[in-house]
Amino acid sequence: MLVIGLILSVFGIGLFCWLIFTLAVYALPFFVGLTAGMAAFHGGAGVIGALLVGVVAGALTLGVGQIAFSAVRPLPLRAGIAAAFAIPAAIAGYHAVLGLSQIGVPSLIWCEVFAWIGAIFIGGSAWARITIFAEPLPLRPGGAPQNEPQPLLTAATRER
Repeated sequence: MLVIGLILSVFGIGLFCWLIFTLAVYALPFFVGLTAGMAAFHGGAGVIGALLVGVVAGALTLGVGQIAFSAVRPLPLRAGIAAAFAIPAAIAGYHAVLGLSQIGVPSLIWCEVFAWIGAIFIGGSAWARITIFAEPLPLRPGGAPQNEPQPLLTAATRER
C-alpha cells in the first residue's frame, strides 16, 4: 500500500507541474477575469452576472493579446505584450513552487531558490507559448510578403 501511495504521489506532482506549465499563459486573462468578475459582483450583478462578466473579460484579454502580438511588427512592442503575459505567469509560478517546496524542503533559503527557479521557467514557458500564436516576421527587407503565390509545376510547364 505504501508503494502505491508513493507512485500516485509522484504522478500527482507530475500532473500538477504539467498543469502549471500548460496553463501559465492564461494567468493574465485569469487575473483580469477575476478582477472584472469581482467588480461586477460588488456592483450588484449577482453571481451569474459576475461569472459571465469574468469569463468574457478573460476571453477578451486572451484574444486581444494574441491578436495584438501577431499584428504588431516592432519587436519592442511584441516583447512588451509577451512580458504582459509572462510576468503574471512568473508570479503565479513563484507562489505555486514556493507552496510545493515548503511541503518537502525544510530550509527556507532552498524554498526561495526553488521558487525563483520555478518562476523563471514558468514565465519562460508562458513567453514561449504566447509567441507560438504569431507567425514569424518576414525576413525580406522592405516588408515584402513571404506568402506570395508560387507557380504550379505541371507536366506542360516542364516540357518547355
